Amino acid sequence: MFPREGAPAEESRYSATLSHRLSLGFRRRESAEGRMFTLMRALTYAVFFMGFVLVFLPGQLLQWSGVTRPSHIGVPQIAGACLVILGGGLALWCIAAFAVVGRGTPAPFDPPRRLVVSGPYHFVRNPMYAGAALALGGAAVFYQSVVLAGYTLLFFAVTHWFVRGYEEPILRDSFGPDYEAYCRRVRRWWPIPPVDGRERKPTCS
Repeated sequence: MFPREGAPAEESRYSATLSHRLSLGFRRRESAEGRMFTLMRALTYAVFFMGFVLVFLPGQLLQWSGVTRPSHIGVPQIAGACLVILGGGLALWCIAAFAVVGRGTPAPFDPPRRLVVSGPYHFVRNPMYAGAALALGGAAVFYQSVVLAGYTLLFFAVTHWFVRGYEEPILRDSFGPDYEAYCRRVRRWWPIPPVDGRERKPTCS
């Protein structure tokens, strides 16, 4: 029996195809594991950040000021609860966007590897801090607490200083022209929705 003509070439192509498929499957598995690890890091940050800033510290302030849970649920409580849910959900959405799109976390020591400009970041540059401030403001309304309202203002002032003095210079160094263009399209705090699909008016505020 004689060897079939062209068999070595076919075997070579088959081996190359099999090797490519195995390599592709390994990369996909590695990528999926990497995304899961990134998501776990982001969730860990979320637990510490939101637990400390949005739960522990406000609770301590309420206890210190002698404010207790309202005895009945009225309009301020309903409005405040809605703001807390909206703000907390926005902050969680931002953390998920950092993990899935940016391949990192919002933590300064574990920043995203890619510039995140989609999701809530499509409308404002710092939606996570805005969401946290909204949740704190909702808690102040719910408890009708002047102390929590002051804490909310302090939180916003500190984050504004942190964003301008630390985060923005780091992002400019990391992403260069892409971040500069993003700053011209999207404001720091005030969202400007797109109108008729047109680009937003350039702004760096």
